[in-house]
Amino acid sequence: MLRGPMRHLSESRPLPYVAALLLAVFVYFYGLNGLHIPRNGDENVYAHIARLTAQSGEWLPLQSELDHMRNTKPPLLFWQGIASTQWATEWDRWHLRYPSVIYTLLTAWLVFLLGRRLSGECAVGATAALTFLAFFSTYRYGRPYLTNPAETFWLFLPFFSLLYWRERAFDSRFAVPLLLGIATGIGLLYKSFALLAPVGLALAWWYLYQRRYRWRPFLLHDAPKLLLFGGTALALFALWFLLDPDPQAVWREFVLGENAGKFDARGGSYWAQLLWGGSSIWALLLGYPLNSGLLAFPVAALSVVAWRRRYRMGDEERMLWMWMIVLFFIFALPSQRSARYLIDAMPGVALLLALNWQRIPRAVFIASHLFAVAVIGLLGWLAFRLQDELAGLYGAAFWSVLALAVLLAVLGMSVSRWTRGLGNVVALLTLLLLAMFLRPFDGERGRYDAAVQQAVQGAEVWVPCDFRAGFEDHRFLLPAATIRGYHAQPPRAQEELQARYALFAVQLPLAGQPCADCEVLGSRLEIRGRHSDEEIRAMLAGEVMSQLFVREWLLRAPAAQSGSEKKEEGECR
Repeated sequence: MLRGPMRHLSESRPLPYVAALLLAVFVYFYGLNGLHIPRNGDENVYAHIARLTAQSGEWLPLQSELDHMRNTKPPLLFWQGIASTQWATEWDRWHLRYPSVIYTLLTAWLVFLLGRRLSGECAVGATAALTFLAFFSTYRYGRPYLTNPAETFWLFLPFFSLLYWRERAFDSRFAVPLLLGIATGIGLLYKSFALLAPVGLALAWWYLYQRRYRWRPFLLHDAPKLLLFGGTALALFALWFLLDPDPQAVWREFVLGENAGKFDARGGSYWAQLLWGGSSIWALLLGYPLNSGLLAFPVAALSVVAWRRRYRMGDEERMLWMWMIVLFFIFALPSQRSARYLIDAMPGVALLLALNWQRIPRAVFIASHLFAVAVIGLLGWLAFRLQDELAGLYGAAFWSVLALAVLLAVLGMSVSRWTRGLGNVVALLTLLLLAMFLRPFDGERGRYDAAVQQAVQGAEVWVPCDFRAGFEDHRFLLPAATIRGYHAQPPRAQEELQARYALFAVQLPLAGQPCADCEVLGSRLEIRGRHSDEEIRAMLAGEVMSQLFVREWLLRAPAAQSGSEKKEEGECR
């Protein structure tokens, strides 16, 4: 049990922690059905594969109309989507996403239990769970229809089990290694067999550390456990090859294309990419703070605190750091490096932060509050500008949450005993404010009404696409139409679009007007998520509103050319 600086947390009343946890649950479910929540473009790819596979009436093989995008991930994610949408009969974002939120909340529950066990304090467990949920990476990747929520849960479960039941778990010769292998195997079936490398290496390090680096007992007693663990995990993953009618396609598209392809430097030098650029090892080194969002400063300070305490650190903390280190070095090896690959270690980061909460200097948390105020100020400024151009977008609820978040941040900076305690709450309120800012783009102004949907029923509609399978969003906006995507970058002129497509959508600045001879069927507000270098420079020069917010017009061309050959040339696949 921790003593000293953490003791006063046990004397805290539970009500503030319960209220904060309820706020976190609300934040994670709020606006879950929206098309504009923070997410990753891969969600549309996965939704596309899940929808077509469900419509095929078979679990396997996976189905896709995208070029070189079929067996992009193991089948468990797609089976989850098929089950949650009842074979695509309940096809909306809510049914696709709610299992992700459940997985994320279950991971937070494990973090709470382990924080309580390691510290002896419920308050420390609650702080750890809140910290995990306040991380921006958890919010961005833990809610959409992505592999991360399930993958994080199943891969954290073995480490949770060994730390929670410490001696009994490590001493088990069969049951625990088998169960750890099953949990990891399920995680592999969500993401990739390659994840066995960091998980297996970290567990081997943990077992060796438990033996105090005595190799003989490790090889005699623990190596067989690790073989059982690894064999079980791989056997579960191999079920994909046994069940899929086309295992050669799985090998070619997933093993060679999706996994081995990540070591391809894509025309450049592997060593140059390792040492320079946005995919370098130095960029990956910032992954843990970047994943933390508004808590980036405390997470960065955690490394300094850990280094100073390296000789006084407990076994549990050392083992959590081992997992973080292994994951970092394994994912530093491929040519493609991203902070997203470190998300599996973020439950451990949250635990370490909670266990050292009082050791982090107060000034670091003040920096987090200032960071939050800057983000809140930016959201308020954008909302005010949009409100000025489009009246009625934001009501009293938005401005009340904004005022509350600023008030708590100011209190956190001003009152020393509240500085740390309000850190997670302010971060969660900022995430809620972001969702409320995006909400109008998912409401009436961000969708086509029933009359427009009826007008294009059964028709082929061409929509802008700035990422692979980006057109899937429009299947929720125009569910009765046949949706096709055309490349939005570089921007296409209206004249070109109306000459090619009979029905098409085009995105223009808020003050822009559609082609005069086109029939306007409807329009909606949209946020542009991807920009060219020229557009980014324009935003940095002050043209934020014109580049970030657009109006999408659904138009019928007066005399469009036809022919599948011409359509295929501009199709986004």
